[in-house]
Amino acid sequence: MRNISERWNNLSRPAQWAVLVPLVVLVYLLPVLNPPLIATTGTDFPTAMFDVARYALVAVGLNVVVGQAGLLDLGYVGFFAVGAYVSALFTSPSSSLHKLPYLWTLPLAMAVTMVFGIILGTPTLRLRGDYLAIVTLGFGEIIRLLADNVEPLNGQRGFERVGSDNAGKPLFGDATQWYWLTVTIIIAVLLLVGNLERSRVGRAWVAIREDEDVAEIMGVATYKFKIWAFVIGAAIGGLSGALYAGKLGFVNNQSFDVVTSMLFLAAVVLGGAGNKVGVLLGAVVVAYLPLRFVQIAEYNYLIFGIALIILMIFRPQGLLGARQRLLARGRQAYQRLLGRGEQVSGDSVLAPELTGGKS
Repeated sequence: MRNISERWNNLSRPAQWAVLVPLVVLVYLLPVLNPPLIATTGTDFPTAMFDVARYALVAVGLNVVVGQAGLLDLGYVGFFAVGAYVSALFTSPSSSLHKLPYLWTLPLAMAVTMVFGIILGTPTLRLRGDYLAIVTLGFGEIIRLLADNVEPLNGQRGFERVGSDNAGKPLFGDATQWYWLTVTIIIAVLLLVGNLERSRVGRAWVAIREDEDVAEIMGVATYKFKIWAFVIGAAIGGLSGALYAGKLGFVNNQSFDVVTSMLFLAAVVLGGAGNKVGVLLGAVVVAYLPLRFVQIAEYNYLIFGIALIILMIFRPQGLLGARQRLLARGRQAYQRLLGRGEQVSGDSVLAPELTGGKS
């Protein structure tokens, strides 16, 4: 893994794009090609690919909160639910609110979940660690209970024909088109998040994640940047919820439980918190494997639990670890100084201690 990372970092930017562009084209073509080796048996393959893409988008958003800023959020499914309900309330004929075109509800869902992120984050982000985790877990449960008990949210009856126009026609007729839309949004979000990571905001997040007290002493406005992370993560979570509601065409309170939130977090931790490519890999593992191997689908929570325990013992940084350098142009500086690519944290930051100081 480390050698692959070093070789990738030693490539020039045009060479990297020469690899990435065909890879992205292949990702777009997956539902059309339906390769026999990875085709799902219990689920339509384009639908399975949409589920994988949906999890990937969620993982990218949660990674901003957990991986970049180091804030343990156990209730991320609450933001996902808010986005889904915003889309349902403004498109479903079961709702009494004014109807909007479905695509207009995507930015609206992001805006509403950003408000919820501010409401939740403002009083709670002064907490840390386990205390913050408990509060966010409570937020996710509050959203689910509100959906169950507030009459306009229809409880278990839910909302039908979400994302349909006045004639009852959905935006897209098949799952492949929903998959293409979601992948396009993921690419746009990755570019945005990547630019943030390389900016002053991203460096502040990493400083907070590594040691919040030291970051505050050094002049980082920790509270403000934690709010930034929470709000941006909430917006991406709301966007993914709105996409989920539009594709499924039905929303009720049964899809937003604690277990779903734990699967979102498992994708981030499994892939490597703080690494965008890592969390995408984690999302693929969490979402795709139960759909590919239906015979073990009922044991997926047990399997993922055991996998996470093993991973934390032998590779605590996840399948792909996060970069440890804070400088936006650290790779170029490293190359100029030593003539080789910047080291990517395929090894844990504790590796020198575990190996007796040898590298």
